[in-house]
Amino acid sequence: MTAKNGRRWNHNIHYHTRILRAVPDGARHALDVGCGEGMLARELRRTVPHVTGIDLHGPSIDQARAHPGDIDYVLGDFLTHPFAPASFDVIASVATLHHMDAATGLARMRDLLRPGGVLAVVGLARDTPRDLPHVVAGVVVGTAHRAVKGQWQHPSPIVWPPPVTYRQMRALAAEVLPGARYRRHVLFRYSIVWHKPPH
Repeated sequence: MTAKNGRRWNHNIHYHTRILRAVPDGARHALDVGCGEGMLARELRRTVPHVTGIDLHGPSIDQARAHPGDIDYVLGDFLTHPFAPASFDVIASVATLHHMDAATGLARMRDLLRPGGVLAVVGLARDTPRDLPHVVAGVVVGTAHRAVKGQWQHPSPIVWPPPVTYRQMRALAAEVLPGARYRRHVLFRYSIVWHKPPH
């Protein structure tokens, strides 16, 4: 189903602005990890001259390439594709880390980011019984958003449940990305924003 006002909406798209606000001034090269059909990559391209999107899902990459624009879409595995180390000013990822080992994925993003660059992640994690208040709030707010905006179903594969809990993800981010800002959001997502030290 598409959005009622003609614009796509779902829980992932809702937090695209958090990624876009993190893009550093003067960024020249951006990587969208798990780009799907390229919606975030196209938004990044509005301010970043060189954008690369990578995804393992062939049909999604085909859809991305069907859109006009000079974005480089790669069908491949982000963990093994031969990107040059420290070659991106900004690395973005939405709803992708739970498709891989999260520690390995974060470390790979860290290593591909140039000194002074920014990593911005929006992800899913697993709720535990102590997270019930967050779950209830998410259901209420999500239902209200869908009533107004509808919901767009992305074409990419779904992994459920996420293997890592929210608390584990917070600890993992602190370990792999010292100084990262972790935040849990009401619509069943967390975000991580990390500025790589300049030296």
